[in-house]
Amino acid sequence: MKQFLISIHFLFITLIVSACGPEATPTIDPVDVQSTVVAAAFTIIAETEAAIPTVTSSPSPTPTITATNTAWSTNTVAPLPTLDATSTPNDACANQLLPVPLEGEKIKIRIDNPTKGTINVSVYLQQRPDQSVCGYRAYILAPQNSLVINDLVEGCYTLWAWNPEPKDYFMVTNGTTCLDASKNWTFDILPASNVIRLKE
Repeated sequence: MKQFLISIHFLFITLIVSACGPEATPTIDPVDVQSTVVAAAFTIIAETEAAIPTVTSSPSPTPTITATNTAWSTNTVAPLPTLDATSTPNDACANQLLPVPLEGEKIKIRIDNPTKGTINVSVYLQQRPDQSVCGYRAYILAPQNSLVINDLVEGCYTLWAWNPEPKDYFMVTNGTTCLDASKNWTFDILPASNVIRLKE
């Protein structure tokens, strides 16, 4: 009985001491941060889209080209975290996959991943009055590798790249860049600079 009372006494003291310890510091959930950044990016897209002038010239007929699937393209990887529909009220294409093939003047984009991590990349074609298609494609880009996309069409694009691993997490974007067939376009993913940079 004496040993039982000593054990109870010891347990009681342990509970009191542990209750007086320092409180845990709250941490920020990376998914919450990412969702906030994405919501802000989509707001910027909507504002930029409204400011883009419409094209008055009539489009020339273009042949239908069958695109080949690349090893990097995937429809199983979401380009961005799920967003509340109210964050993109003017953008019906925010969660729409781009069809294959795309009709129009083809462009070529190269995206370089100088990081040591496998990252997700989303390429988003914005909706404009002079085009009938918009939406995104998602890719997985290996460390220190490049992604070449040659079946997109002229238009205004927003690129996102992020590393979903919590210890190496980052998310960057180029803002918006309107691309045409006048040249090949190369983008560098630069987490340290918090940007995807277009090479001139």
